[in-house]
Order: sequence, then structure tokens, then C-alpha cells
Amino acid sequence: MDDLRPVRPLRIAVLVKQIPVFEEMRLGSDGRLVRDGLELHMNDYCRRAVRTGCDLAVASGGTCTAITLGPPVAHTVLREAILCGCGGGLHVSDPAFAGSDTLATARALAAALELHGPWDLVLCGRNSVDADTGQVPAELAELLGLPLLAGVRELALVDDTLQTLLEHDDERLRAEVGLPAVVSCAERLCDPCKVKDPGAWATVDAGLLTTVSAADLGAGPWGQAGSPTSVGEVLVHEVDRARELLAGTGDEQVDHVIGLLRDRGAFTVADPAGMGCVPPAGPAGGPDIVVVAEPDRERSTAELLGVAAGLATRIGGHVVVAGTHLGEPARLSSLGADAALMLPDTTSVEDVAHALSDRFGDPAQGRPPWAVLTSSTDWGREVASRIAARLGAGLTGDAIGLEARDGRLVALKPAFGGRLVAEISCSSPVQMATVRPGVLPVREPRAASDIPVEMLQVGSSSRVTVTERVREDDSDLLATARVVIGVGVGVDPALYPDLRRHAEAIGAELCATRRVTDRGWMPRARQVGITGHSIAPRLYVAVGASGKFNHMIGVRSADTIVGINTDTDCELWDSCDIGLVGDWRDVLERLIPRLAVELGRSRQA
Repeated sequence: MDDLRPVRPLRIAVLVKQIPVFEEMRLGSDGRLVRDGLELHMNDYCRRAVRTGCDLAVASGGTCTAITLGPPVAHTVLREAILCGCGGGLHVSDPAFAGSDTLATARALAAALELHGPWDLVLCGRNSVDADTGQVPAELAELLGLPLLAGVRELALVDDTLQTLLEHDDERLRAEVGLPAVVSCAERLCDPCKVKDPGAWATVDAGLLTTVSAADLGAGPWGQAGSPTSVGEVLVHEVDRARELLAGTGDEQVDHVIGLLRDRGAFTVADPAGMGCVPPAGPAGGPDIVVVAEPDRERSTAELLGVAAGLATRIGGHVVVAGTHLGEPARLSSLGADAALMLPDTTSVEDVAHALSDRFGDPAQGRPPWAVLTSSTDWGREVASRIAARLGAGLTGDAIGLEARDGRLVALKPAFGGRLVAEISCSSPVQMATVRPGVLPVREPRAASDIPVEMLQVGSSSRVTVTERVREDDSDLLATARVVIGVGVGVDPALYPDLRRHAEAIGAELCATRRVTDRGWMPRARQVGITGHSIAPRLYVAVGASGKFNHMIGVRSADTIVGINTDTDCELWDSCDIGLVGDWRDVLERLIPRLAVELGRSRQA
């Protein structure tokens, strides 16, 4: 935080969440997470929120209160937050809250905040690293009627105005807003708070903790009864890597790895259409599937329209694309849209959500949409979360697949860094999902036709002023790359030109570990791992990386992983199919020309 000049003491609430340790996670015979004996800790993003809230409280002469929703054991995260500087804790805890989805969680937290308010500022983590939806901050802001600043990396408080730098996918935004407001904290906002000795938690005065029950908050419904989404079958996503560590000279290792890659089909070109052509439009009068298109995200819009058109054939529905900067109607039609709902180009993300939710909830406009889909980007998550909060709709975040079963939408959602994949359905009239960019194919376009286009008039109510927007990268390039070279801190940034030369030779993209992006050696849009992107290339080559779980979880879905390291005892080998022992510079000088030949042959075949 660069500048703190508050004019009065601030009353700050900081939301914290208790999550299990990834490495210890296991499922019982019923497919549910076994929590008995499982080590629990504070969500990493929440640690940034606690540190920020405590610093602001000290600077303003105000107070910072930690709040969590969870079972009795969750009191430990409140105790740790108090040891980090919070003046007290509110524990929203009651058996009635069990089974809460994100919307039910946001409702309970909003009710608790209103009961113990007012607040000048509500801080929370950007997301939780277990479910990774990023929905609660926006849903909470909507329920409280407050503006949201999501993904805050830099924060200055001048009088009653927050001046911020926001990290959104592959761009940065300068934005400011007056208090009160909700802020979600990015990873690089500050160093995390942490109490290294868990034994110290017991020393916290129990009088600093206040329990908030369901009865305190009113009739509800709470918990599972108030949750419009439900979890069906949960599958463990096990990836069994070959873990073959090669020996011999450099040339012998390269010969061997090329043979292994051929055997694994790494050089085979998959059908880029994947799911074939966009199906034709269905009969008029069917239920609507609405795709909310993010501005300047043509690929993700094409992905969503293709999957929406496929769903429409299953339910006899129509696809409506809604948003700003939509482009030519004929192009939209060829990608799967049967109608378009255009909003003014200057419409803010909050106003997009309000305009669409008002439209979908208006009985005069006919029946509500069967489903509403957005991309799982910062923009898409805020739009979807605000719509869900206003309509009481079930929302599945970060889906990697969508199906229509028995007339209902079923979303496939990864959790715990991709270790689990859950089938989630919605009971609400409007079903919603955000979809991870790059995981669905772009279908071959159908013949274009004339589609009806409606201009929607939108009022301006957003309190967030964006003063600057800078696109740093194109995250679609990484999400859709066939070959990716992952870079760890073992590679001197002075040698990055060599890496880029190698990547260009084989048409690969570069990504990085968190430690690399933390140092500013690569843009955050290139970070892969728990707190970055998850990618699924045909071939992933790791250089200068140690193989830590936090990074390798982001490439679990890669078809083949090749690791290069000089250390024969390196942790990296446990996550690789093929390991090459040697200096990455020597290995790549030998390997890249061979890969270029193989990939070139496959393109010509």
C-alpha cells in the first residue's frame, strides 16, 4: 500500500476462510472429502486481506474484525487473524449453514455484516484455492449494494477514496472508488500474514470471538436449503505419469525422448474443430441460452457460442449473445448465435450485470433464460456473480464442461487444483455457469444468416471509475497452445531471448512459475499453478523448475510432461512422463531442432 491518508478511523471487516491442505486431501467411499484428521489452514489469499485490513486499521486509528463462516473448528483461522492484528472475530457457525454453496455463503456473510455493521470497508481474498470460483466477493458486494474492486494489487487510501491497481487476467486497470466498498485482494498486494506456531492460537482470549448463529440472522433459508446448486458425482482426477528418467549422453537422451514422444502421440495433430460444425438453429420459441460476451475476447466468445449451440440442440432452444462490442451479426450467427442483445460500448461491468438481470427477471419479457453462460475471467465472474445474486440463481464457477441432462444443465467443475471433478446442477429457474477459457474447442462455423438484434438501453449506476486500462499479454495464446515451455527461477532472465528463440522454432508459448512472475521476469498472465492458470497442452517442457506442487498442479491436464534438470534427485521427476538430466541450454539446443522437424512433419501430414 503506497499511500494511506484516511481522514477518520475506519471500521474494517476482513473475511477469512479455512481450507484443507492439498497434499493431505482424500475422499471417502461416498465421494466426499474426508475432513477428520485433515490439516486445515487459512486460505492464502485471505492472508493478504488480513494484512491489508490490519495495516489500514492502524493507519486510520480504526478497527479490523475477522469474519468466517464454517464449523466450530474454523475458530482457529479467527484466532490466527487476531494474532496477526485483528481486534476480534465473528464466527458465523451453525449446523443450519452446512452445505452452503457460494450464494448461500454470501447471503449468510452479508446478513452477519449487516447485523454487526456498518462497515467502511470489506476485504476478502481474491478467491479460495480449494474451489477457485472467485464468486463470493462479487455476490457479497451485490447483496450489500456496494461497489467491488476485484484483484487489487496496489492500494492507496486518500481521504475516503480508494485508488487502486487491479490485476485482471492479462490486463491491468487503474480504478478508484469512494467508501464504503468491497475489495478482493490479489496475491501481490502485500506479504501474507502468518503465525508460524499453531500453539499460539490457544492463547487468544475467547472473549474476542463472537459466534453468530442462524437464529441471529433470521429465517433464511440457510445452508443446503438456501443453496440453488448441488453437487452430484465427484470424480478423482488421477494422473499417472510415466516418470521415466533417461540416462546416457545428450544425443542419446534426445533420441530416446523423440521416440517416446512419437509413441505417446505428442506429434499427432488433433482435429481442431473437436466437436464438429456449429449445429443449425433450433425451432423458434424454444428456451434461451444466453452467452454474455466479454469485450475483446473473441476466442472465448466463440467457445461459449459453440457449446451453447450444442446444448440448444439438446433442449430445443435458441442461443442469445449479449454484451458490448459484439461485432457483426453475421459473424455471431456463424458461431452459433440465433439472436443478439447489444449493450452500449461504454457500459461498465456492474451495469452490464444489472441491465441483464433486470431483463432476465422481468416477467414482461417472457420466461427467463434456461441458462446464462460467461467466461471464467475476472470480468465474466463479476458479471455472473452479480446476476446470480440478483436473481437467486445457481452459479457453477470455472466449469470445464457443460451437458444437458433431463432438461437441466450439468456443469463439470474442477476443485482442489484439478484433483477432483464434480458434477454440479442448479435447482433455480435460471441456471448459470462460468466456463474456463481454452478448455472447450472452437467449432467450425456454420453458414451465416440474418439474426434479430436488439439494442438494450442501460443506465449508469457503477461507482467504480476506471482511469486506465493496459493489456499486458494475450492469455488466449497460453490457454490454446499445443506446446508450452515452463520456466522456473533456475533460468537466468538474461537468457530468456534464447528460450523465446527455441519457443518460436516449435510454435510454443512460454509460461512461468509464481516465483518467476513475483520477480517481474514474466507477466502474471503467464503464471501457471494454483494461483495462476491451468493449461492442457499436448506437450509441456519444464526448464529451470523444481517441480513444486503449487506449479505442477497447473499442468496436470497436459498430455505429456518433459522435465529438464541437472539434479537426479529433483522433485520435478515425480510429475514428469520423461526426465532429461542435463543443463537446459545444452538439452534444448539438441532437442528443439528435432521437435521442430517432428512437429513440421505432423503439420504436413
